[in-house]
Amino acid sequence: MKQIHNIASKLLFPVTIASIQSCRRNKSTNENSLMIDRSTAGINSGSIRLFIILLGIFTLGGISALAGEYHVSMKGSDDADGRAGDPFLTISAASRVGRAGDTITVHEGIYREWVDPLYGGTSHLNRVLYRTAEGENVAIVGSEVIKGWKKLEKGVWKVSLDNSLFGDYNPYREIIEGDWFRDFGRDHHTGEVYLNGKSFYEIDSLEKLLDPLPLKGAQDQEGSLYQWYCESDSKTTTIWANFHGADPNRELVEINVRPAVFFPKKSGINYITVSGFILSQAATDWAPPTAHQTGLIGPNWSKGWIIENNTITHSKCSGITLGKERSTGQNFSSEYKIKGGHISQLEVVFAGLKNGWSKENVGSHIIRNNTISHCEKTGILGNLGAVFSQIYGNHIFDIHTKRQWGGFDMAGIKFHAPIDVLIKDNCIHNAFKGIWIDWQAQGLRITGNLFFDNSWMDLHMEVSHGPHIIDNNCFLSDLNLWNMAVGSAYVYNLFAGQVCKGVEYIRFTPYHFPHSIKVAGLMTIQGGDDRYLNNVFIKTPAPAYDVFENANRPKRKEGTMDYGLGMYDQHPTTLPESGFPVWEMSKEKLPVTAENNLYLNGAVAYKNGVNEVVDRNSEIEISIEEKEDGIYMVLKTGEDFTGLETRMINSFDFGEAVVTEAVFENPDCTAVLFLNDYLNAGRQENRNDAGPFAIFSKGENVIKLWPK
Repeated sequence: MKQIHNIASKLLFPVTIASIQSCRRNKSTNENSLMIDRSTAGINSGSIRLFIILLGIFTLGGISALAGEYHVSMKGSDDADGRAGDPFLTISAASRVGRAGDTITVHEGIYREWVDPLYGGTSHLNRVLYRTAEGENVAIVGSEVIKGWKKLEKGVWKVSLDNSLFGDYNPYREIIEGDWFRDFGRDHHTGEVYLNGKSFYEIDSLEKLLDPLPLKGAQDQEGSLYQWYCESDSKTTTIWANFHGADPNRELVEINVRPAVFFPKKSGINYITVSGFILSQAATDWAPPTAHQTGLIGPNWSKGWIIENNTITHSKCSGITLGKERSTGQNFSSEYKIKGGHISQLEVVFAGLKNGWSKENVGSHIIRNNTISHCEKTGILGNLGAVFSQIYGNHIFDIHTKRQWGGFDMAGIKFHAPIDVLIKDNCIHNAFKGIWIDWQAQGLRITGNLFFDNSWMDLHMEVSHGPHIIDNNCFLSDLNLWNMAVGSAYVYNLFAGQVCKGVEYIRFTPYHFPHSIKVAGLMTIQGGDDRYLNNVFIKTPAPAYDVFENANRPKRKEGTMDYGLGMYDQHPTTLPESGFPVWEMSKEKLPVTAENNLYLNGAVAYKNGVNEVVDRNSEIEISIEEKEDGIYMVLKTGEDFTGLETRMINSFDFGEAVVTEAVFENPDCTAVLFLNDYLNAGRQENRNDAGPFAIFSKGENVIKLWPK
């Protein structure tokens, strides 16, 4: 029972009388607010505490008495009973008998199956746990080993497969398509070919396969010479691949055959934990926010999953999905070509509310301490279904590196409607975008994350109205931030690249009552309503952008992109007396606050900032070093920058987001306190600690950034 107790202690927010009173000060009705029934005044607090303790003992005791453990082994049988001495052969067999409170322990081996759990738990305390046996390596993969290749010429081999291998889903007939997808003029399949674990590149003709050329846009130019091509009819699928001298009948060659690895086909399979696995090689589809979002692993419109300590790799599109299901829309914009994507997305929101989108049914997931890589769309993706979730401690890298197709949503983490979501202590690098927040972000906090070497940008905040808190992050790519949202607070961050801002006068996007999925209104993005406090901005000698075909990168316009905050010079510090010009679509801008920021190497300050320190003469050098034990930042400076005196702040200092009229606070309605820095070192009053590090001294600073 110790394990259950530990899970509970990490998931439940502390609730105090002060936090209850804080919730009540919100102007709008809060469906999640806690209320005290004064009719219980005759029961003293000691009796209540005793009742809760006894209830917990009886509840946990009941779980303990009823809980069982099933084992899965490569030496087992699906006719077994699942006991330690009589294990199942497949995880799927165990998933058909495991119930709330049960543990399914999987032993060493590679399991080639799609785990479709039929049953979940009933609460965070009474869940179904899938785990690997201690000290054993367990892989669940969506591929099959393929032999019988016939050699042709120039390193090219051919294999013909009966379509019965694929069942009702043939990845070599399934075309990647959907809303916001860009195929660059050719078909792409959800299938894939792997040689000793490394994926090949699909091309569109056999002639190209015989004389392969490096593919434009691919980060691994040499690797892009390993190519494959397919043709399929109703009975047979034929695959050709150029193995460049390797013998595919002697090496390990695998192909995708399943659209997911661990993903329930039914929604509402709640409270499942998946811990310690290698999950790989799935033929996932495009999954835009207006379609069913299938991933290599995901809860499929369910509640309370924990996905932890796994290695998730080689998904054709997305690794983990926390997204919507089919009934709320399925690529209607691209299929019917009547309404644009913006309107389809609005319809999805209201269809979701009609079809069960609520805190009781979906969200509240924990995604922690996973390694996620080699996904060609997103590492973690979700529209609507990520609400009230926590995403922390994940290492996400090599996302959208082949670049054979384009579109939207390519990022380490891409969320629509992340309401009361915490994204903390993740390391995201070599992704197209690091984190992309799009539509309806509210009550979002992004804190303590490391970003570097992301090809487009580290953080994209798009068409959301806040409040959002972005604090104690290290933004170290060439372009740190593209801010197309309002109602944000940027606090104690290190920006070592450019910052870009924008507006959106056309799209009306929803905003919500505080800490709720209930829609309060629709509004465009005027720009502004941002707060920048205690950040460090450094102008660094960044290389030219890696511009490739259809990148759709924001182009620099005067006053829209810079090192520092000079681009905000035309914004006021307070709201105009005439009010907020909502319907006029005018050039009026919302206020911007800048205070206690440090600008180095020529970074430009906001002209109306308060207590800003600008040092154009300092010479700052920043580099990232990847070592065996982690990722380090080397920061060299010739000064201590003692002229900046900061003050301790909390999120209530930020006031309210203008559009939502909601305060900046935790999900339990308490203030966010910035007492610790990126490395969890304590901050001190009136100390020069702008940026994410409480210790920032003259000379060479070598700081281990990951893992913390």
